[in-house]
Amino acid sequence: MIKMLRTSDRLAMGALVGIDPDSDGLSRAKRLGVPITADGVRGLMKMPEFDDISIVFDATSASGHIANAALLGPTGRTLVDLTPAAIGPFVVPPVNLTEHLDKRNVNMVTCGGQATIPIVAAVSTVTDVLYAEIVASISSRSAGPGTRANIDEFTETTSRALEVVGGARRAKAIIVLNPAEPPLIMRDTVHCLIGDADLDAVEQSVTAMADSVAAYVPGYRLKQQVQVRKLDDQSTARDLVDHRDGTPRWQVSVFLEVEGAAHYLPAYAGNLDIMTSAALRVGETLSERRGACAS
Repeated sequence: MIKMLRTSDRLAMGALVGIDPDSDGLSRAKRLGVPITADGVRGLMKMPEFDDISIVFDATSASGHIANAALLGPTGRTLVDLTPAAIGPFVVPPVNLTEHLDKRNVNMVTCGGQATIPIVAAVSTVTDVLYAEIVASISSRSAGPGTRANIDEFTETTSRALEVVGGARRAKAIIVLNPAEPPLIMRDTVHCLIGDADLDAVEQSVTAMADSVAAYVPGYRLKQQVQVRKLDDQSTARDLVDHRDGTPRWQVSVFLEVEGAAHYLPAYAGNLDIMTSAALRVGETLSERRGACAS
C-alpha cells in the first residue's frame, strides 16, 4: 500500500484487506483514507469498492492464497500472488514480465527467487546452466509468520522457478534466517555450473541483468565482481549434474545484496521490498496493457 501510494502513477489503492482489526497496516490505511476491511477476502467481496477493483495483490501465505484464489478466481479479478503457492505461472519481471499477463493468477515466486532467478537467467542466455544453487540469507526480524510457515514451499517453489524461468537444468534453493543484531541486509549467493563458454559474455550478461533489476529495486546490487572458478576436481560437480546434460567446466558465483527502500518496512528487509517492488511492476504493466488506472 505505502509503496503504491508513494511511487505509482498507474495504480490506485482500492482497499486494504486484513484479518486483525487492530493491525498497524489497517490503522495506517484508515488514516490515509484507504477503504479497509478486517474480514479477509470475504469482507472485501462485500465492499462497494470491490466493483472497481481489477487487480488483487495477495501477500498472505501459501495456504491462504489457495483459499483466496478459490474465492476470487470466479470473480474475474487478476491475482498477483506474493506467496509461494505457485498456482499460476511464475513471473520475474526482467526475465518474463510480459509472457503470462493474460493469466488471471500470476505468481511472484519468492523473495530469493526474485533476487536470484534473473542472475541464473542471465547466465543461461549465454550458455547452458547445468546446475544452479542459490542461498538467500535474510534477517530473522524480516521473516514474519507467513515466511516461517512457508519454508518448505520457499525451497520447492524457488528451485522449480530456477529451472522453469531461470533456465537451469537442475537447481536447489536454500534460505537462512539470520538472527544477528543489528539485523543484516538481505544477501544472496548464486552458484552456476556451466560447460565451456565465453566467460566475458557471461559476466557482461550478469552485470546487465543486475542493472535491469536495480531499475525497479534501487537497493539491488552486486557485492563484488562475478567470480569464475575452473573445476579441476569435478567429482562433486558430477554428482550435481545429469551426465546427459553435459560436463561442468566452470563455476560462476555471484554475490548480491538487496537493501529495502524503507518506505514502511526497515531497510534491512530487502527480501520483502523486492517482492513488493516486483509485484508492483507486474501490476503497473497489467494496467498499461489495459490502458487505464487499475486498483
